[in-house]
Amino acid sequence: MRILHVIPSVAEVRGGPSRAALEMVAALRNGAIDAEIIATNDNGPDLLQVPPAKRILYQGVPVTFFPRFSPAFGPVREYALSQQLTMWLWQHMGDYDIVHVHALFSYASTVAMLLARYKRVPYLTTPHGLLCEWSLQQQARKKQAYWKLLDRANLNAAQAIHFTDVKEAEEAAALRLAPPGFVLPLGLEMPQPLSDARARLRQYLKLPPDEPVILFMSRIHPKKGLDYLIPALGKLAEERFTFVLAGSGPDDYVQHIQQLITTAGLGSRIRYPGFVRDELKALLLQGADLFVLTSHSENFGIVILEAMAAGIPVLVTPGVPLAPTVAAGGFGYVCQLDQREIAASIWQCLQHRAEGQEMGERARRYVLDHFAWDRIATELADVYEAILKHEALPRLQAGALSVDRTMISHHSSP
Repeated sequence: MRILHVIPSVAEVRGGPSRAALEMVAALRNGAIDAEIIATNDNGPDLLQVPPAKRILYQGVPVTFFPRFSPAFGPVREYALSQQLTMWLWQHMGDYDIVHVHALFSYASTVAMLLARYKRVPYLTTPHGLLCEWSLQQQARKKQAYWKLLDRANLNAAQAIHFTDVKEAEEAAALRLAPPGFVLPLGLEMPQPLSDARARLRQYLKLPPDEPVILFMSRIHPKKGLDYLIPALGKLAEERFTFVLAGSGPDDYVQHIQQLITTAGLGSRIRYPGFVRDELKALLLQGADLFVLTSHSENFGIVILEAMAAGIPVLVTPGVPLAPTVAAGGFGYVCQLDQREIAASIWQCLQHRAEGQEMGERARRYVLDHFAWDRIATELADVYEAILKHEALPRLQAGALSVDRTMISHHSSP
């Protein structure tokens, strides 16, 4: 079975979907599925330094990169146009049994679905949260026009739609799409424990050994709810803590966040390491006391799994799909996107640090038991097999978020 995965970008700066595509393909290949990726050389405002139109091993996965059209005008650059990618798909798409398309509202995903329809190659898509209500409301007019012209028809012609959480599937149901949907969470490569992570983190940050550390690690983007989180931290002026804001984002929005930090009186309590990776990322996750993600909306929130796997409690809002799991399992705190509620939950964690450590340990064991990529890749391979045999999609078991949360759902036809 040959599976082609198409995604606009696999660059780290693009966040969870890019990482998920790489890890998904690696897990499929470990399970003897001949899977590979094509993408543009997009790297946010920059370009990845990779050879064009040549299949290479990128982070251990076969990827073919194509040049992205990169004009000075940002919105066009973000669309990731690539004539070479289009020509390659035209010539080679028929060599594959199934095309697996990641994302929507982007050139690579749209042209891949269009050509798969034309060449009658079966395909499925993983929207990565782009069909959620909050996401569709952003740049709504532009997306509505794009949806009516292109992506609605593309999705309705797909053999299946892969949702990573039941909440995502439920919100997409309002669109009345024709294909069957299935819910299968993303997996996680389990971290290697670092020795003395707590002490080493405080030494790195130049903090006292017993300083509480609160960690945010994600894109600095309006949907992440930092405009609620930072004022909430400002309400805890009498408490002792250091807040680590790890991530990158557009310069104008980063400046807005810096102004919020100043207004909240948090200047001396903030550490801003920027975009982090590798050992520093692991050190932050394993050495912090609390991980916070107060998002309006998330596709899946893979970074929440990373924090849970590192053994620290998490604080999330209902816009994070893993929120019901966090609440049901006692893996941290779930509060509304409200400054006072966020502040109260953080205060609770600061006052009861031993309880937080117990939450983190429960979370670590849960992730180890439920989110290994090999299990999830096996379930995804079963979906591919069902598509090729024109059979009903299977009931899934791997990575269950809670009871009955992996049931297949069929959306109503238009």
